Amino acid sequence: MELKRKKRLGDLLVDGGAITQEQLMEALAKQKETHMKLGATLVEAGFTTEEAIATALSNQLGYDLIDLADIEISGQVLDLVPEKVLKKYGALPFEIPEESPNVIRVAMSDPMDMAALDDIAIVTNMTVEPVVATPKAVAMAIDRFYGQSELASQLDEYTKGKEQEELDETDDMYSEDINNSPIVQLVKSMIESAVRKRSSDIHIEPMENQVRIRYRIDGTLYQQNTYSPRILPALVARIKIIGGMDIAEKRKPQDGRITQVVDRMEYDIRVSILPTVYGEKIVMRLTSKTALTKAKKDLGFSDSELKVFDHILSNPHGILLVTGPTGSGKSTTLYTALSELNSSEVNIITVEDPVEANIDGINQVQTNNKANLTFASALRSILRQDPDIIMIGEIRDGETAGIAVQASITGHLVVSTLHTNSAASTVTRLEDMGIEPYLIADSTVGIIAQRLVRRLCPACKQEYEPDEEEKELLGIAPDEHVKIFRPRGCKLCDDNGYKGRIGVYEIMEVTHDLKKVISSGGNADDIKEQALKEGMNTLRMSATRYVMEGITSVSEMKKVSFDS
Repeated sequence: MELKRKKRLGDLLVDGGAITQEQLMEALAKQKETHMKLGATLVEAGFTTEEAIATALSNQLGYDLIDLADIEISGQVLDLVPEKVLKKYGALPFEIPEESPNVIRVAMSDPMDMAALDDIAIVTNMTVEPVVATPKAVAMAIDRFYGQSELASQLDEYTKGKEQEELDETDDMYSEDINNSPIVQLVKSMIESAVRKRSSDIHIEPMENQVRIRYRIDGTLYQQNTYSPRILPALVARIKIIGGMDIAEKRKPQDGRITQVVDRMEYDIRVSILPTVYGEKIVMRLTSKTALTKAKKDLGFSDSELKVFDHILSNPHGILLVTGPTGSGKSTTLYTALSELNSSEVNIITVEDPVEANIDGINQVQTNNKANLTFASALRSILRQDPDIIMIGEIRDGETAGIAVQASITGHLVVSTLHTNSAASTVTRLEDMGIEPYLIADSTVGIIAQRLVRRLCPACKQEYEPDEEEKELLGIAPDEHVKIFRPRGCKLCDDNGYKGRIGVYEIMEVTHDLKKVISSGGNADDIKEQALKEGMNTLRMSATRYVMEGITSVSEMKKVSFDS
């Protein structure tokens, strides 16, 4: 043990092959400026990952490596060390071995942290046996097991101290309550918890007798907590302050923005406040820079779809449209396309409302109606900025559509989104906006309709034989024997049965024959028929493939292809 303790973390990681000596020296120099832990500095610099560090530590020190995602911890163990101590050191006691009742096994992100080992040994009066885990896994497990217990008791104290009368009638209460520790802590831990549960939105909803907190995870809302309505005024005031909004204004809707770092990743949080009959309802949308710029292979394209996608992007000019309802992943597909096209040889300019993620090397413009900077007026200015590629956040009207078409015909690649149900109906939507069919045919190079389906949790999905109705939906003969999967629920997926989402696509490349059908005024059915002849897969066909491969369930398939 003494030998293990004497060796430093950096040397262990170099010996374990997680980093090089040069990377270690660079990280140590950086660490002097930031005063962050070495492991965090190495991960932030992109030299290695948390998983690689944990594996190297486990191999070099001879400690076990543990995955905390589905572990169960007894109440007896949980009560041994206060939550504050565990959060301070990034450690979690999880087991007292039956054969050694005076030993406690502790999952640690840094098993060589002597202060942590000594403190936990003193608090528990037991011998500590370190086990290696990643910092993120430890933080998530502490969140799961200790949750809001300490915070809940602080909030109870806070609400007990309040008068029975309505608090929001007294404006001076804000001065003392906004920065009151439990409220500050509640907002911070709410955002941290939502991030760790992979939520896209937090809903804070005032009701008659309670304030309900719900998280949207993989497109579905799940209730997380309820609080006394007495905390609402201070909670709203705190969010307004950090979101740069007007505290005194309670009758009008407001929008704001918050930035918070969770597990060393910066999150951009868009806040919307809406007055309701029981008070102001808040929705916070969480996005991280990395979430919107995925690698192409992670979007869910099949090999053949990826080929078509690449071919469309290789066009020097024309319009690429991504369509689908709100929350179907259109922005992610567009940002991925832009990142793919982003190089020092091209000038890429975007006009968005609002800018969802900042990308290095791309010029991004945010619309501002007060300054009369609309999509259309911004586009006119952008065309004088010598662009090669233009991204329009959304085509909302005929004027914007007209400028986009003109820009593409005059030699620019334009990528944008539109709210339509299928690739073929996008053409008729543009016609409804007043664009001539021959111009649409001439300018459009590709249309991608997309949806998101939830992925079945790989740990607990359940195999079964579909019934007749399901076989009919999947296009399988009634007497054919096949096995597909349905959700069940386990600790790894919070008993939801699903974990993560994947894109379902309908990619229509506008070929020479399709241009003929469009310019001759063909309707959505004619366009779809021609595209199918040329090998396009509809949303239903793509979703069916995922069901047959065991990636998603029949119920998810029905959601994305009800109109097929």
